[in-house]
Amino acid sequence: MSDADYQELFLTCGSWQEAQAIVDVLLEKRLIACAEFIEIKSKYHWQGKLEEANEIKLIMGTIADKFDYIEAEVAKLHSYETFVLQALPVTRLSKAAEAWLTKEIK
Repeated sequence: MSDADYQELFLTCGSWQEAQAIVDVLLEKRLIACAEFIEIKSKYHWQGKLEEANEIKLIMGTIADKFDYIEAEVAKLHSYETFVLQALPVTRLSKAAEAWLTKEIK
């Protein structure tokens, strides 16, 4: 692997439109190389109540040193008072995918 620390980021959004808007900005700024959109149903505690919602889960490919920039962009666009942006390290990556991801992220 190269010197970059590759990550997969996870972010839950309240709608397709919100997810698309966030991804468009992150791609345009070349902070992520790709994003996958998954429809999910969530249950969670919020302000003392048990809530349930239909949401969109984003999975995005990036490198570790972009996390703070991504978090700042998400904060400008996300509708949730408290959004959860999670990063998981990628421990192995195929050589072609590594080359592509490195090329796409600035």
